[in-house]
Amino acid sequence: MPGDESSLEMHFVAARSRLQTALLRSVSRSFYLSIRFLPAQLREPIALAYLLARGTDSVADTAGISGRVRIETLKLLSDGIQGKASRDVVVDLISSFVPLQESKSERELLESLPDCLNWLDQMEQANRNDIRVVLEKITRGQMLDLQRFDNPQEIRALGTAVDLDEYTYLVAGCVGEFWTRVCFRHVRNFASRSEDEMLALGNRYGMALQLINVLRDAGSDLRAGRCYFPEFELSAAHLTASQILSEPERFQRIYRAWVEKAKAELECGMQYSRAIENRRVRAATVLPALIGARTLSLLEDAGATVLQRPVKVPRHEVHAMILRLGVTLASRKQISAMYLQFSR
Repeated sequence: MPGDESSLEMHFVAARSRLQTALLRSVSRSFYLSIRFLPAQLREPIALAYLLARGTDSVADTAGISGRVRIETLKLLSDGIQGKASRDVVVDLISSFVPLQESKSERELLESLPDCLNWLDQMEQANRNDIRVVLEKITRGQMLDLQRFDNPQEIRALGTAVDLDEYTYLVAGCVGEFWTRVCFRHVRNFASRSEDEMLALGNRYGMALQLINVLRDAGSDLRAGRCYFPEFELSAAHLTASQILSEPERFQRIYRAWVEKAKAELECGMQYSRAIENRRVRAATVLPALIGARTLSLLEDAGATVLQRPVKVPRHEVHAMILRLGVTLASRKQISAMYLQFSR
């Protein structure tokens, strides 16, 4: 009936508004602030992709459930995102995960996954396809991670640098590609470089940001049985993954080498950002690079203690970055100056 259709449409609009405002703000305040720079046509697909990725990440990180069950749940959740499983199946899947989330926002995120899938169904086809492509890669990376580190009581290391590159591509490099495709489709004269060049830079930018996460979270990952630093490099230094926490000074040479790699790769993010013509999109795009540069600086300052205490850019510094980007309209000269400042 017409009245029923109108009620459903109102419900959908209200749910979509809540997802991209209150819920998005609660699960990532910095990301929420940065995407507010974006033109409206970009906000929806990027916000939805982020929420779906955070939802699958919450499932992957639910320690109270066995790795095998989490892998099976991720496979079925991925089917739901790809349109191969119903929202009712997703509701049943996540019901046992919701009460195990430590934060209220994470519980609300999982409870909102059916609404996210409904929103995905309503997206224009090109956006929907791009979201499905990037989420397929992200969930594959999350499942691979669970398979590699299936025993939290034993610290395992990745085999080689290629394995780390594979992981950072699947969970973040592909996001740079997704961002690029969406922007080229929706933003007139998006960049001064070609789409192929921007795809390559976006890929490396995303991988750099994930590598910074690996460096920042190295201590907590090790305590959870995960070592993303290649066993090949550890063996060459006569060090095992289980010795890193007790002998952090010996590990520093390997750690610093990966910090330098992250710095070099993060430069791709600056090249990417400087190529963007639209100032609002440039501001949203460069913010992670600025936060990343500042994070690397803090990690270097922390030295061997980086494995013992969390290192994070203070929220007031992030807000100051955002304010400065807004005031200067993210001019190329200003973002380069900010990057140099935070890289020291």
